[in-house]
Amino acid sequence: MKTTKVHFTAESQRHREKKQPYCSFFLRASVSLWWVLSLAIAAHAQQIRFRDVTAQSGIRFTHNNGAFGKKWLPETMGPGCAFIDYDNDGYPDILLVNGEDFPGHVHGGATTPKLYHNNHDGTFTDVTRKAGLAVSMFGMGVSVGDYDNDGFDDIFITALGQSHLFHNNGNGTFTDVTKSAGMWGPNEFSTSAAWVDYDRDGKLDLVVANYVQWTEQTDLYCTLDGAHKSYCTPESYKGTSVQLWHNLGGGKFEDATQKAGLGDPTSKSLGITILDYNADGWPDILIANDTQPNKLYLNKKDGTFEERGVAAGIGFSEDGVARAGMGVDAADYDRSGHPSVLITNFANQMASLYHNEGNSLFVDEAPQSEVGRATLVTLGFGCFFFDYDNDGWPDIFVADGHIEDAIERVQKRVTYAEPSHLFHNLGGGKFQEVTMQMGPAFAAPRVARGAAYADIDNDGFLDVLVTTNAGPAVLFHNEGASNHSLRLKLVGTKSNRDGIGAVVRVTAGDDKQSKMLRSGSSYLSQSELVLTFGLSAQAKADSVEIQWPSGQVDKLSNINAGQTVTVEEGKGVVGNRAYSRTTAAK
Repeated sequence: MKTTKVHFTAESQRHREKKQPYCSFFLRASVSLWWVLSLAIAAHAQQIRFRDVTAQSGIRFTHNNGAFGKKWLPETMGPGCAFIDYDNDGYPDILLVNGEDFPGHVHGGATTPKLYHNNHDGTFTDVTRKAGLAVSMFGMGVSVGDYDNDGFDDIFITALGQSHLFHNNGNGTFTDVTKSAGMWGPNEFSTSAAWVDYDRDGKLDLVVANYVQWTEQTDLYCTLDGAHKSYCTPESYKGTSVQLWHNLGGGKFEDATQKAGLGDPTSKSLGITILDYNADGWPDILIANDTQPNKLYLNKKDGTFEERGVAAGIGFSEDGVARAGMGVDAADYDRSGHPSVLITNFANQMASLYHNEGNSLFVDEAPQSEVGRATLVTLGFGCFFFDYDNDGWPDIFVADGHIEDAIERVQKRVTYAEPSHLFHNLGGGKFQEVTMQMGPAFAAPRVARGAAYADIDNDGFLDVLVTTNAGPAVLFHNEGASNHSLRLKLVGTKSNRDGIGAVVRVTAGDDKQSKMLRSGSSYLSQSELVLTFGLSAQAKADSVEIQWPSGQVDKLSNINAGQTVTVEEGKGVVGNRAYSRTTAAK
């Protein structure tokens, strides 16, 4: 085992924990005091809370990070989580990724991922073994998509070592098809993943983020205080490239990384999101890197990509520092018609809120935003845009937790367990933190990692799932909201079956909003593959336009709120289900 001693003091980690300056910018849009106050009053009137329903729901899970006292880098990075409706009953089920003991350091029984079936009454049942997913691995992240277009969503679990592809057999069981799919062999420190039809041939491809070149033999001795071992920063290890698996059909994939122009051994990748940042109808790939510049790969429409991260303004912080990117998501949070980007970073770096200027350039709005000020000291991992109060404006959730359990010895204002952040979108590019208003359980400090959202009980409001490192998963039920919403389930025909990559535009009264259906995002995690549009007080959507990955455009009109509508490509509405007003288990 390599025993090179590398000292990292709080000062020497300045590239990882550099305090961001508060720079002043001209405001892009002004918001009247009346508008801000009216939104705040409306949100307060709803008295929204996120109630911890983990115990009542039957979810009993504790993450095994394999730690045995040596402070090896992988043990602090996971785990991820996913919502997947694996049996197509219209209710999202839960998949929790798990680690395992390191070889030669076994201290407990075997641990595996866990699949919990949604019982439609606010409770879940562990069906892992029955489903064929009781496979031990040092799991990290998960991505969900129907890669063979058979109507049943499949699962890809990233891992330290061999990642795994599980095919959904359509009968409640899965088969590990990693070898037969041609994906056996790469042994990487894989993190996030996302399904994307990058060549628009109707078949989902897969992009996988890989972190650093680490093995137990090459583990380095690092220290924060000169006396105790700590987790080394990724600067201590060589990087490695993301990987692109091209779907050949027939259940087979080929490694198209180099051919597509994604090969970059300097990357140290943790987060992936898919977006069409230049509005040309082709999916682009954004990679959040840790201590390396973030990457934005422009789809050149010929099976290849061109890296534009630095040119687009998202590679570095505003003072030219490559930050420690963890989680990432994209959304049109200000109704500009262009997807902007959220990236979580290390402590003392603040989250990045890159506004899409509509000219292939991004500007980080975080330093002048409450999003930046509130996240300056915390260390963010999972993150996403979602409209928790259904007012039609995407809000922001960030799951926080440090990697070093002794961080308070060297940085008094930084803690190991940290509260999450929930930012309410006030419109006009303004956000207000409302975490403490959501209930004591929601605001409790955690060593959080993965995070995802879904409507677990078909009531029209989005619930939140959070994982913790070496701790439990926590499920929060969204309660007290009263605004209307419309949910859309897409079924592709010429496009991939899930409709991943489709852009949906909804108009209700004077409000216009758009969302892309995407796989991946957040950190190591996957939210449900259903789009929820908050309509505020509007009782219907006047128009719905769906731009499918194939180029097909479907238009609907006068769609009532209060339901989940299934839309098939080229056919329009083929099914609908009214919301139930039942609540999660009490």
